[in-house]
This record gives sequence, C-alpha cells and structure tokens, in this order.
Amino acid sequence: MAIDDDPGILSMVCQYLEEDNNKVYTAASGREALDSLKEQPVDVILLDMVLPDYNGLALLGEIRNISTAPVIVVSGKGETADRVVGLEMGADDYVTKPFHLRELSARIKSVLRRTSLSAVARTNGNGKEANSNGNGKEIIEFDGLRMDCGRYEIFNAENEHIPLTTGEFNLLKVMVNSANRAMTRDHLFDVTRGEEYDSFDRALDIQINRLRKKLGDDPKSPKLIKTVRGIGYMFIGDVKKAG
Repeated sequence: MAIDDDPGILSMVCQYLEEDNNKVYTAASGREALDSLKEQPVDVILLDMVLPDYNGLALLGEIRNISTAPVIVVSGKGETADRVVGLEMGADDYVTKPFHLRELSARIKSVLRRTSLSAVARTNGNGKEANSNGNGKEIIEFDGLRMDCGRYEIFNAENEHIPLTTGEFNLLKVMVNSANRAMTRDHLFDVTRGEEYDSFDRALDIQINRLRKKLGDDPKSPKLIKTVRGIGYMFIGDVKKAG
C-alpha cells in the first residue's frame, strides 16, 4: 500500500511497481489508509509523513495496532533527527524524497525478503510446519521470556504478548542464536536487512534500542543485550531451547 496525498507520486509509484507484477493499493489520507488496512491486508506499506488529516508518526502508531506489515517511510524530511524518530517509532526503513524508483523497489524487496523468513520458518516446503519437536514449534526461552520462532511471537513471564516488528524479531533471533558472541554492527545489519543499498548509519542502533525498551532491558545494566565498545552487540541472556 502506498499512502501519499500527492497524486503524481502515487501514480508514478503504482505504475512502476505494477509493471513489476505487484498489486498496489493507494490511500491519499490517513483515515482512508486505516479503513483500507482493516479490510485488506498488505505485504508492505509506503508511508508519507505529511498527510492532510494525520501526522505521519501518529499514523504509524495506529498502523502498528492493526497491521504487522513492514513500513517504509517515504518522506521529504531527510534530516538525521527525522530519520531517527521514524525508526524509533517502528518504521522498518526510511526513504527520502526525491527518490529513484529503482532504489524504492530494492528496499521493498529487501523488507519483503525479511518478512518472508517467518513463512520459511513456519513451513518445511511440503506445506507442513517446520519444527524441532514435532509440534511445529521452535521455542527459545531466556530470562522469563519465550520466543516462538515458528509463529514469530514472543511472550513475557506473565504470558503477555510483546509486539515486535518482523525486523526486530529477526534481529533478536540472530543474536539469541549466537548468544555470548560479540557481533559487529555491519554483520547484524547485513543478516537482517541485506546489502542492496547504503544503510543509514544509526538504523541498527535505533533498532537495538527499540528491542531493549520492549524487552525491559536496561542498557546501563543489561541482562540481555550488551554493547561491546568498538565492535557491536552481544546477547548475554541465559538461553534455553525448549523445542
């Protein structure tokens, strides 16, 4: 879905993406986008930050309440502070206007590949759920938290669901599976986002900060994600695979 109040941009994006065999839904306002998303699930959302009825960041928050689709912010606001805020609010990527359609397409494909990892994790190629315990689940437990890798869900000690984006879940899973091993920022970015384009240099750090907040991990006294100065990050939780 492309959300933008500029009909010229919507037309240009639709034409380019549909020529690449994509079905594109459009919305010219925040309310139109929310109503459409409630009726029609989509694979990825392109979100302009300036709309006639919504502030883009406020709309991003409401979108996250009704859709798990990755969100790519497409905005004329290209300052570092704008990028930081957008990523901190849960955007999966950030593209500034004016943009090249080829680059936009590459970023869409990148986030879709990351999203498709959840489908790969759930199936073994025969239409059956992949698993390590015969019940379609790979469960990883650490510090009172439980990750269901087959369903891409995580729960706290009270069995309450913790809402993570696909990108956040993939990042956490990579780190958990390499627990107690320092991983560079470049490596973490590559394995969770791909290498099709130059990354925003603070994107990974922002995503780590979002993870810490959602998991209740204090960066000053971490129990899960430790900053390794000059290198990157290391997962230090007590990991147990339950299935």
